[in-house]
Amino acid sequence: FWDFKKPVIAAINGLALGAGFTMPLACADLIYMADDPETYLGLIFVKRAIVPEFGLSFLLPFYVGFQKAKELLYFGDKIYAKEAERLGLINKALPPAELLPFVRKQAERLIPPKGPSLALNLMKKTMHDYFREIISSTLDKENEALRILFKTHDMRESTKALMQKREPIFKGK
Repeated sequence: FWDFKKPVIAAINGLALGAGFTMPLACADLIYMADDPETYLGLIFVKRAIVPEFGLSFLLPFYVGFQKAKELLYFGDKIYAKEAERLGLINKALPPAELLPFVRKQAERLIPPKGPSLALNLMKKTMHDYFREIISSTLDKENEALRILFKTHDMRESTKALMQKREPIFKGK
């Protein structure tokens, strides 16, 4: 996704939980989000007894700072659009009816004749090249942690609890 030559814009209009939270951070150059009670970001990894994936262990502290990232990951609370904007997780919170028209206008500004596509491509490449090795290493570490956690009681309990629509009872095993 980082080799894609054109800017990628994400519009979040609904729940973005777990990997749905991570993918826009990892893949999109610009992120816009509907500001309404039905739309929020959720880091539910802790509730499923697993670690973040898709490089979020690196990306989240990069976006919000180390201490805030730990708080967000450890508690897994909902993050609504205004808070996401304040934290720097998204570019802008918009009323739901304005989200897609705004995103379309932004996209039009990035394509010829209004946007210099070669310059944008090289800007993106220059910024992303710095992070490639860090992300690769982070993905390896996250995958190793997930391999360990998938064998645990807590992971099995979280899956069972999810299927039974109840809170999990973790044992730290």
